[in-house]
Amino acid sequence: MTHQKPALGRGLDALLGTDGQLRSEEDARALVGGIFELPIRSILPNPFQPRQEFDAEALESLSISIEQLGIVQPITVRATKGDEFELISGERRLRAAKLAGLTEIPAYIRPAKNAQMLEMALVENVQREELNPIEVALGYQRLVSEYNLTQEEVAKRVGKQRSTITNFLRLLHLPPKIQVGLREGVVTPGHARALLSLPDDRTKQRVFTEIQRDHLNVRETEHRVRSLTKQRKTSRKPPSASALQLKQLEGQLRTSLGTKVAIQRKSGESGQIVIHYFSDEELSRLIELLDQSHD
Repeated sequence: MTHQKPALGRGLDALLGTDGQLRSEEDARALVGGIFELPIRSILPNPFQPRQEFDAEALESLSISIEQLGIVQPITVRATKGDEFELISGERRLRAAKLAGLTEIPAYIRPAKNAQMLEMALVENVQREELNPIEVALGYQRLVSEYNLTQEEVAKRVGKQRSTITNFLRLLHLPPKIQVGLREGVVTPGHARALLSLPDDRTKQRVFTEIQRDHLNVRETEHRVRSLTKQRKTSRKPPSASALQLKQLEGQLRTSLGTKVAIQRKSGESGQIVIHYFSDEELSRLIELLDQSHD
């Protein structure tokens, strides 16, 4: 593969001094937009990398391919300081190149701010389907929490529908055990979305266990969740006669006083009546109304 050179045709060595440092800001700018063979030792990891797990067998296979064919697609980095660069995307290729014993790797150098580092790493990994659902969700969450982006803005940045961003972020509300199951591929995002509609973590974890035990597919999981939800609704006890009577009395007092009233029964026959007011004028009106009823 022929690698693009900067407009002036200078190699990386021409831009670095004898101490390995960039000679000037102009030389630093000349790096941007070019593809260079960079020393692997000079490339730092991407601190915004959303991917946390790398398959050892897949890396070994890629390293064998690199030994035979070289790097087909350059990695992407940004210049930091001195002779150091920070990886933006291409961590699998970088790791495999190290396994293959390479000392240099072709890299496209581009400017990037921190948020852009995360966005580009996310987009590349999502497009290649190299992230598990929880890694994707955590990446989107970082864009929301660390860079104050709305879900709509995140969707535009990564080229997804807003509903897609929302569905991924909802996965982070699942119990930790189920999130681990998503990371490891024990359940799919379809299973997880069905579990999210259950009312509490204990029930979610119970159905999660049933999915594994009974080898439930997504449709079967949805059916089981619907059955549980229906049972929960039908098992709710109807309100007692005394509770209905209290609600009726609350309504009568609310109508008479023109404000919110709550009757709170305690043990036995005791309790209290709470009359709400929302301004000093309303308080005065209620006091006057109660005085008149007392007369």
